[in-house]
Amino acid sequence: MKVMLVNGSPHNKGCTYTALQEVGSVLAQEGIVTDVFWIGNKPIAGCLGCGMCAVKGRCRYDDVVNQFLDQAADYDGFLFGAPVHFASAAASMMAFMTRAFFTDQFAGLHRFQFKPGAAIVSARRAGTTAALEELNKFLQYAQMPVVSSRYWNMVHGNTPAEVRRDEEGMQVMRVLGRNMAWLLKSLEAGRRAGVAEPKEEAERINTNFITEEQ
Repeated sequence: MKVMLVNGSPHNKGCTYTALQEVGSVLAQEGIVTDVFWIGNKPIAGCLGCGMCAVKGRCRYDDVVNQFLDQAADYDGFLFGAPVHFASAAASMMAFMTRAFFTDQFAGLHRFQFKPGAAIVSARRAGTTAALEELNKFLQYAQMPVVSSRYWNMVHGNTPAEVRRDEEGMQVMRVLGRNMAWLLKSLEAGRRAGVAEPKEEAERINTNFITEEQ
């Protein structure tokens, strides 16, 4: 089994990376392979809602998002990490997530459906719960079993060294790793026992709150 650790920080090996590695170390102890995917520090365009992904099967912007989606098919679980900027998840990570999950849905890729996922955030001080809420919405939209820990999935610190001194945060990361490993193994055991994935309804229903005048 393989889990992708997505580093949504502009800093390759900063605080977010440190938290991801703590989860990854536990997954490795459980016999699960992990790879880090860094979204980089170059500008990432936001989603235009143009619908071209439904036609091409890829996002119109051929950048790190398409690179990620190409690799994602080979993974059984995902951990998405982001720093907190201005009390919300980093803008580059939000653009990345929006386009990745929009493309996955409308291009019919199904890179995430029924695969365990979790989000973690790192902050100097505040904004962590708001950032977690932003990231978790993507997982719920994609029908991913959301993995929890024993507290909100966050670490605090201004440097990797400070993050490592956040003993509670580090423990939360380790618990998250064990919980993800348990869920991955449970799902695999279920598949071997013949438990089928949930059956999809034939047609997706979309409604809005504006109705035609009678």
